[in-house]
Amino acid sequence: MAETSRVKRSEHWAGLKPGDAVDIDDARAKRGSFEFVALVEHLDSGSISVEVVGGRRGDRKLWSFRPEQVFLPGKRGKGPSVAEAPGLDLR
Repeated sequence: MAETSRVKRSEHWAGLKPGDAVDIDDARAKRGSFEFVALVEHLDSGSISVEVVGGRRGDRKLWSFRPEQVFLPGKRGKGPSVAEAPGLDLR
């Protein structure tokens, strides 16, 4: 029987809610557009990841990134990540 890991999913994180646009700092995600889905805490390992949906034009793949790779739109490389500055005004 396969073991399942325990996870805690949060649909709101650092001022983001499902569907909010985010930029991702990752070579695989260049020129893609993404929307926040959830923050996922893996309770057994203590690791945390951020799920987003999107990709290149027309893609709706589910992706998982480290919190420090998630930025407000247009802020990647210009400001702190959402993890470093939670609660920023997203308007």
